[in-house]
Amino acid sequence: MIDYTRQEHHEFLAATDEALANANLQLALSRLGDTLGSRNREAFAQLRESSLLRERARAIKDATLLRLEEHLATLERSILARGGQVHYAADSADACRIIGDLVEAAGGRKVVKSKSMTTEEIHLNRALGERGIDVVETDFGEYILQVAEQRPSHLVAPAVHLTVGNVAEILSNSAGRALPADAPQLAAYARETLRAEFASADVGITGANFAVAETGTIVLVSNEGNARLTVSLPRVHIAVMGMEKVIPRLADLPVFLKVLARAATGQKLSIYTSLITGARRAGELDGAEQFHLVVLDNGRSRILGGPLRESLFCIRCGACLNACPVYRNIGGHAYGGVYAGPIGAVLTPLYDGLQANPHLPHASSLCGACQAACPVKIAIPEMLIKLREQLHDDPATGSKFEALVYGLWARAMRRPWAYRLATWLATRTVGRLKRGSPWLRRLPGVGGWTAARDFPAPAAQRFRDWWREEQRG
Repeated sequence: MIDYTRQEHHEFLAATDEALANANLQLALSRLGDTLGSRNREAFAQLRESSLLRERARAIKDATLLRLEEHLATLERSILARGGQVHYAADSADACRIIGDLVEAAGGRKVVKSKSMTTEEIHLNRALGERGIDVVETDFGEYILQVAEQRPSHLVAPAVHLTVGNVAEILSNSAGRALPADAPQLAAYARETLRAEFASADVGITGANFAVAETGTIVLVSNEGNARLTVSLPRVHIAVMGMEKVIPRLADLPVFLKVLARAATGQKLSIYTSLITGARRAGELDGAEQFHLVVLDNGRSRILGGPLRESLFCIRCGACLNACPVYRNIGGHAYGGVYAGPIGAVLTPLYDGLQANPHLPHASSLCGACQAACPVKIAIPEMLIKLREQLHDDPATGSKFEALVYGLWARAMRRPWAYRLATWLATRTVGRLKRGSPWLRRLPGVGGWTAARDFPAPAAQRFRDWWREEQRG
């Protein structure tokens, strides 16, 4: 039996059923809209001309991807000029090998790590563990999940699926004593434990929210300060980023900082914004002695040249998750991959394969809330429809029954007389028999439609007929 909280999987339907029946998870998810979701909307409402700012961020992303190779070359030159090293990884295995070699070359046996979805994507902790390297997560949410041996369920709030009581139970087992179900006291316990880990670590590993090509600067955004300790205390700093994270100029950075914090947590700016430009230089007191940047492809080059290129605009804020009615009912683990929610329903099929994840493009009502919440206005519903179109064209994933129904519907829509006959029959039969309620709770043969929702019943009269009667007076 798959433990969806711990294992990646392709069992979307079964994981969804389990999530909907989990009372603790439903309690945790119910808080989501009242916290992150509402803060996001309020923050953008208070920002003058926020729509124009989001358009500007989108335009920068679009223009950068058009000349991505050139910007990456500029970034490499800038980092080399400041004493750092740049490494290119074709896929997850390549990235893990490079990072493992760097840690061992530095004589490192202990790594502290700040929150990074890119390192989750390549399963870095497991790879380093297999080489005998001790990895300690230092983001509070990630630390909880590491102790619990669970996966993140949200891009910026990885432990959002847990209640305070859950966290107290998890950390009590690790501490060997009972900890109170009180958030400040639990955070104090984690802070005390992690300080010792920072002091004894050889290598610090981070992600990168952005990388500025013209200066070679890595930008880290956090609210806990752990990223700053990760890059300043250990002797070696390794940053890992997807190749799409580069931005051309330092002048572009404020645009993204303004929209990222508001979209992620509803803040004007995150508490800590760290700009790391190379290794520590002579006369400087802080910083690592070595700096390495690992640039990950892992399928991004393929996506860059395809119809879903816009998915590379994502800045990993999690706003689309907070707005999505599907995510807010099933949480992140049901999606199966590293990335959850609407953007995960796009990214996971792109990275892991559409045939292995045929349900994800359908895990959306296409209501558009994700696009409205996205700080760079990614057309997520449109991309989900494109993925559905690819599924439709793939005989290995198509349903014969569904193809028959849609085929009949398409024929009717192309023939006005057939459409008129179908609507006449629907109103004269089901529409008139179903006068007590405007909803159908069961549909023979297609029970999936009504398993968790009602289906609107046909009206008792067609609009065409009503209009004709009105014209007659």
